[in-house]
Amino acid sequence: MMESDLLIPVGSNDELISSMDVTKKKAHIFSKEGQPRGVLHRAFSFFLFDDQNRMLVTKRASSKITFPGVWTNTCCSHPLQKMKPEEVDDPLEEKNSIEFRYDGVKHAARRKLRHELGIDPIHIPHEHIQFITKFHYWAADTLNYGTDNPPWGEHEVDYILFFKHKGSEPIPVLPCEDEVEDYRYVTQDEFKDMLKDIPAKNWSPWFRGILDRGLWQWWDDLDHGTLTGKHSNNDVIFFDPPKEYYASFNNDPSHNRQTGVLNAASV
Repeated sequence: MMESDLLIPVGSNDELISSMDVTKKKAHIFSKEGQPRGVLHRAFSFFLFDDQNRMLVTKRASSKITFPGVWTNTCCSHPLQKMKPEEVDDPLEEKNSIEFRYDGVKHAARRKLRHELGIDPIHIPHEHIQFITKFHYWAADTLNYGTDNPPWGEHEVDYILFFKHKGSEPIPVLPCEDEVEDYRYVTQDEFKDMLKDIPAKNWSPWFRGILDRGLWQWWDDLDHGTLTGKHSNNDVIFFDPPKEYYASFNNDPSHNRQTGVLNAASV
């Protein structure tokens, strides 16, 4: 899939760069010369809550290439080009919408929930997935490959998606061992205990960023507006990662938000 999956390259405002095919491998390569932050592409972070408002967190498989063995949200992956149903959204079509549908990325989330966690899409009705916002972040995988020349990293416009299961019977979860090593549903107090017990470096950098930029509020308001769009917006919010995710070549003072971002004129 690293060579065959075609990701969706985007500009810093999430505009589509349609003139270039970018494989999953190409987008995630970090290098001192040419790609110090990989290639900016579209992704999603899906948050699943049960009927008791417990959040499903997962531990990424140790065999994954980027950020293996770290804890994170329920499911993190990418919408792809050339999929059926279509997974490529055009933000221009959502710009003046009362509600942000983003049907494509929701199709991708349901596809990957089945692949990674064995969750049948019948349990995740498309129309009940709530888009929240987008984050633009990057991070070199220094935890696994060191700071001198880590070959892999992430650089994404990450769509945040929330979903609450209303049924009293739990959703069956059958994780794929190549994707998910462990999982658990946690209350807010149990999650706080996990954060105390598990070092910060053992959580994914995107999840740490989301945690610091709205997760607690969205979780608190889950039944009082989050799931009906109270906190939803179409902004693209940028953040740099904590310093431990900087490769040595990421300390170049000329680097900025546009580093690793394609534009139509450059392809």
